Amino acid sequence: MDYSPRLQAKYRDEIIPALMKEFSYKSVMQVPKLLKITLNQGVGAAITDKKLLDATVEELSLITGQKAVKTLSKKDISNFKLRKGMGIGAKVTLRSARMLEFLDRLIAVSLPRERDFKGINDKGFDGRGNYTLGIKEQLIFPEIVMDKINRIQGMNITFVTTAKTDAEGLALLKAYGLPFKNQK
Repeated sequence: MDYSPRLQAKYRDEIIPALMKEFSYKSVMQVPKLLKITLNQGVGAAITDKKLLDATVEELSLITGQKAVKTLSKKDISNFKLRKGMGIGAKVTLRSARMLEFLDRLIAVSLPRERDFKGINDKGFDGRGNYTLGIKEQLIFPEIVMDKINRIQGMNITFVTTAKTDAEGLALLKAYGLPFKNQK
């Protein structure tokens, strides 16, 4: 039994033809693709409470279905009581099938659960077609059990694409179904 995510078939059957028509590409290989999705959660309070960082790693692992890794500080900063090599966050990089499954759950389940949700802002592009989305609380993910969390934290989700411009990246992510606000 060979499994392929729903969004993989959507990309092949709907998104590629639509983007080829919109940007008049000469080859299918020019159509931008989604390479990876990176989730990053900074935990500044982990300097004083080590258990907080372990809980963050566990939550990110639950959300993504893939083991999260701790991010370590690169240098000493005395004002923050930070030493080189201390754990200050967690991150996960998703690729291929796991990435598409996460994206599908993000669009269909998690983002609509956000309070007063009217769409995501389209100003998070970096100039090269990559998009970063900030989420205020991890409670929007159904994998998180409300009783087991210590504190509410936000996270950044970065979509890395092969798009050359922000317009191509925006068109690709809109075609996948990310609910951007209607800007005039």
